Amino acid sequence: MATPSAHAASKHPRSILAGPYGHPFHAILVAIPIGGWVAALVFDVLTLVGEDQDAFALGARWLIGIGLVGAVVAAVIGFLDYSILTSGTRAQRIALIHMVLNLVVMVLMGASLLVRLGTDGFSLGGFILSLLALGLLGVSGFLGGELAYRFGIRVAEEQTQRAAFEG
Repeated sequence: MATPSAHAASKHPRSILAGPYGHPFHAILVAIPIGGWVAALVFDVLTLVGEDQDAFALGARWLIGIGLVGAVVAAVIGFLDYSILTSGTRAQRIALIHMVLNLVVMVLMGASLLVRLGTDGFSLGGFILSLLALGLLGVSGFLGGELAYRFGIRVAEEQTQRAAFEG
């Protein structure tokens, strides 16, 4: 069982690059890849049913690329948060699974982009890779929620939270 100090340490950033106490940047940065990749999926659907198919296919490629750039930044900052976790704890094991899943998602999205670059319009292979990646991203997001909301990693300590509800 982890010591109380291991839990307290998980709430404070290793570096200001990870965001100040109570304001982790990783949680903010993940909106870029998630938003880009979900929007790319919407663009893929619009490529199939819309009138300007080439424009939507191009947009999907751009959105996947933007998502990949955002994912790299989010991963670096997320690794700073991972590095504060005490080895051997349940939180550290779940964070490792979360990180590995996200790296697999990045590889799948990178492969999707490469497949799409070889086509002008809709790419079934790229679409399938994106769907698979988004499915894994959902699992990883659930685990990220466990880390933040259940385990309180990089969330302010209870006495800090309590102060908002007193007087």
